Amino acid sequence: MIPYAKAICYSGYREDQSPHADVYPSYEEVLEDLNILSKHFDYIRMYDVSEHPRTVLKVISENNIPLKVMLGVEPKGEISNPNCSWGGLHSDEEIEVNKVKNYEQLDELANLCNRYKDVVLAASVGNENTSDWHGNLMPVSTIAMHAKYLKTKTEVPVTFCEGAHNWVDKGHEIAKEVDFISIHSYPVWLKTPLKDAYELTTNDYYKNKSLYPDKQIIFTEYGWTTKANDKMNTEETNEINQKIYLEQMDLWSEENKVTMFIFEAFDEPWKGSKDPDEPEKHWGIMDIKRKPKLYATKYFK
Repeated sequence: MIPYAKAICYSGYREDQSPHADVYPSYEEVLEDLNILSKHFDYIRMYDVSEHPRTVLKVISENNIPLKVMLGVEPKGEISNPNCSWGGLHSDEEIEVNKVKNYEQLDELANLCNRYKDVVLAASVGNENTSDWHGNLMPVSTIAMHAKYLKTKTEVPVTFCEGAHNWVDKGHEIAKEVDFISIHSYPVWLKTPLKDAYELTTNDYYKNKSLYPDKQIIFTEYGWTTKANDKMNTEETNEINQKIYLEQMDLWSEENKVTMFIFEAFDEPWKGSKDPDEPEKHWGIMDIKRKPKLYATKYFK
């Protein structure tokens, strides 16, 4: 079981930093971020085994910061996906290479979990990799095998993070292997108006709980972007709506003792397209300068 606590997703990339360019936040920048987050959250979630989470684990350990970390991997695609518009095609040769790399990543994930066992909360074998749009699409059976494999390498709880609807439609094989189920809910991506967002997100939980009554279910992503282009309803994407939605879900989370990782701590300008209104850049409850948006102003009073 993952004990109920306050949780948030964390990627600390600032201006001119990007995992694509292998330019990562420094030790000092990570320390600044974690000192902010640890005052208000108990758990953070990270996504890969790059230099960034390694620095985070080191900073937490060396400075006795009271945060637990959910780690993860970003598997390389083992299915060629023509439905992905930004590069989901993989040759047979690339897929064979990716299969090897994916197990190497799992081994490295296990090494980090075991090295920092007092800091690591749980480990995920992927992030939305069974979604039809994903550039690194994975077979459901392979994700299940990866979960089973990782559990032989570490004692930390193992999960897979995926959209709530995907767990309903095709998650049963994976559910048999993971220790708990991690769902994502994004009403704003579905162009659901704010007035219906709370109901959609809570229903995502109840639908999955009815399918998997013996599994703990948590949210490893939910949030509300504060700026968008025509990918979303721009009238809905603002700081006021982010504040209202997150506060509604805070109350439900506390009442039902369901851990929910807000997506996310800080805006990330490296993400998505070059369009400054690209919604992927604006999910943070704080901006790139670490200035709080409306929802997070309560943390700085």
